[in-house]
Amino acid sequence: MGRNKRQRLSSKPSKKQKPLTRPSSYSKPTKSTPKSSKPKPQTQHTQPTIPFHPSDHILLLGEGDLSFARSLIEHHACEHITATVYESSLQELLEKNPHVEENIMVIEEGGGELRYGVDAMKMKPWTRGKGKGEGRMDRIVFNFPHVGGKSTDVNRQVRYNQDLIVKFFKQSLPSLSPKHGSSIIVTLFEGEPYTLWNIRDLGRHSGLEVKESFKFQAVAYPGYRHARTLGVVKGKNGDIGGGWKGEERKARSYVFVRKGEGAVMGNGKRAREESSDEEVDERDDESDEDGDDSEEWEGIEDGPENGGNEHGSEVTEERDGRLKSRFS
Repeated sequence: MGRNKRQRLSSKPSKKQKPLTRPSSYSKPTKSTPKSSKPKPQTQHTQPTIPFHPSDHILLLGEGDLSFARSLIEHHACEHITATVYESSLQELLEKNPHVEENIMVIEEGGGELRYGVDAMKMKPWTRGKGKGEGRMDRIVFNFPHVGGKSTDVNRQVRYNQDLIVKFFKQSLPSLSPKHGSSIIVTLFEGEPYTLWNIRDLGRHSGLEVKESFKFQAVAYPGYRHARTLGVVKGKNGDIGGGWKGEERKARSYVFVRKGEGAVMGNGKRAREESSDEEVDERDDESDEDGDDSEEWEGIEDGPENGGNEHGSEVTEERDGRLKSRFS
């Protein structure tokens, strides 16, 4: 075969093969990821926890406009309420909370007692009989304690409020009933700067421990209004209302008992009584393992003398059906 013929044969085009195509109904396989066996957490709607029993002797500190005390009498049938305010007289209290007279009337008609000029950091013991008798209070409550003031120095505010809490604990212990489980209850807003107070450590250094903590739900106390340390907020035209709203913030109540009364034993580990919340606060669990390794805290001596307080929101209806009581 000649050279030219070989070239012609080699240049003859070959049949092209059609590329493979997938049917239109075919989809590209994807990598299958195994489904997690761990169920997704569901949001729990818990009933409010009411840490009071109608027969409890209850001391309320820094009561502001006295709406909390009124609600305990009207809606929770509490029979032995002693409500205290820092203001020295009715006139001073009215200047801060003009609507307070109706609350006072309900408290007194319901068998409650009102005391003026009570400083949570300096109060005398509430005891049975004269002298150094036994404490007579089953529950001592300080809702939203705060020294007040408008300082922008966070560290200074934290120290002043820590000093307030420590002195309050010290003055409260002699008033606490010797009955096992008698408690001191402090409610604070969640988040900073309140978490900086380290309230659990303050309690431990005062001879107390947290038995439990739970979300404070103002809706459980119909008629309860948020009363600020400085009194009602007035607008430029003099109308009451507006400004900062405490009812828009989450809050938590801490139930302190004497050391040893809040611990139960189980499986070789120190455990706490069951929390009343379905959603466990991780910070609570970490703090409850044991508090003796925390840094030593020392109170300051130059803090304000005002054991002021702040209160929660105004509510007018109940939710979640029956209210839950830890002491019923």
